[in-house]
Parts: sequence; C-alpha cells; structure tokens
Amino acid sequence: MSGDPVAGAPEDALRGRYAVPRDDAPLVIFDFDHTLYDGDSGSHLFAWLIRRSPWRVLLALLLAPVFGPMVAFLPTRRVGISGFVWAGTLGLQRVRDLDALIDAYVAGHVEDIRGRLLPVALEAFHGHRERGDRVVVATGAPPELARAILAFVAHEDVPVVGTLAGPRLGAVVAARHCHNEEKMRMLRELGWGDIDAAYSDSWADLPLLRAARRPVVVNPKPGAIERFRAALPPGTPILNWGCPDRGGEPVAVGIGEDGSLPADRA
Repeated sequence: MSGDPVAGAPEDALRGRYAVPRDDAPLVIFDFDHTLYDGDSGSHLFAWLIRRSPWRVLLALLLAPVFGPMVAFLPTRRVGISGFVWAGTLGLQRVRDLDALIDAYVAGHVEDIRGRLLPVALEAFHGHRERGDRVVVATGAPPELARAILAFVAHEDVPVVGTLAGPRLGAVVAARHCHNEEKMRMLRELGWGDIDAAYSDSWADLPLLRAARRPVVVNPKPGAIERFRAALPPGTPILNWGCPDRGGEPVAVGIGEDGSLPADRA
C-alpha cells in the first residue's frame, strides 16, 4: 500500500524490451489477484508480516474473533482485512518502511510467487504489450507488492495502481482502497479512463469491466458467473486461466492454430 497510487511512472515503466506505446494506443487494464496471480497476494504478504514475531501472531489471534468473520462478506471485508493489516504493520512509522518489507518478502519468496503467476495470464499480458497496447495493472493490493512481483519475478515493468496507505494508530494501514468504484476513480484521476479492454475475476470490479469496450472475466467464482452474464454485454468471454477452484472456460497456454494469443482469442 504505497503512499503513491502508481508504482512506476507511466513514462518510465513502459521502457525496456517492449516499444513505448503511442499515446493513442489501446488502454488495457489487468486486475492482479486471481487474474495474473493465483490467490490473494495481499493476504499472503500480511500473513508473512504477522508471522515475523510471536507477539504479532498472538495479536492476530486475539483480533480474529472480531475481524475474521468480517473478511467473509464484501460489505465488511475492507474493515476485516484492516484489522490484520494493523497487526502486521504495528510499529511501522512510514509507508517506505512497509515498501522495504514488501521488497524483502518478494525477494525471499521468488519460487513460491513464480508458481502462483498464471502462465496463460502472462501470455495474454505479453500479447498486449507486444502489440503496443498501453498496459496498466489496477489492484486492491499494495501497489509496491504487485510492482515488485511483476518486476522481480515476472520481469515486467508496467504502471501499477493500488491501495494507498498511511500511518494510523501506530501502524501503516489502507487510507484509500483501490476497490470497486474507487478503482475507477483512481484510474480516471491518472488519465486512464478510456479503456479498450479489462480483465478481472472480481464482482467488485464490475465498474471496471463495464467501463471497458472489451470486458473479459477470468477465473470468476463459480457462483458469480450467471451474475456476470446478466450484468455484462452478451458474448463477454468468461475464461479460466488456470485456477482450478475457479470457474470459466479453460484456456490453454500457447499460440492458437490461427496464430492468436489468449488475449486475441478473448
């Protein structure tokens, strides 16, 4: 949860092995958790932060009866998660202290994290970049976490918009959650409102998917599929990019017979 909504400025983040996209190139937004990454990256990070010391584990256990049930329900999920984030970051004074711990976490868990990055998702991601699209990741996770995973593990360098953090009650916690309508507000504030394609698993990202000319639902919870079909334009792809406990039509890694990538086939 960086103090800056964007980890990696657009003019810098799009340099490297790909050509810098034109200003008028199609804008493509990827969610991160359950879209590029199999699981909830923020939960994995904060579990590690809590396990750093026995007293944090004890604190989290004391908080669990109150905050644990809240995590299960979308209206209270943010509050529930914030309790465990507080336990994991208690004692930190600055956002950059949290960012340093995030970098240490990623560097120490490269193989585990690499195993959670979905090959089909990365192929679609690469496909857009190779075509010269402007690619942005928008996530409810700390932007430094998604940026570090993409840069250090996947060797990708794109702008990342994520949840803002700040000091509160002796810890570093979310100050502006990049979630639901707020995610769209944050994207628009940064000039990323005219969206050509968007990929997400989450019902909370319905505003993002509706804003895109080409929405693609990936790895949805099985129970959300019919709701997505009712809420999005007919023919919207609902795909599974390799999450075995999620729904959607399976998509295999590799170039299609027509030379297309998964991003094209979506």
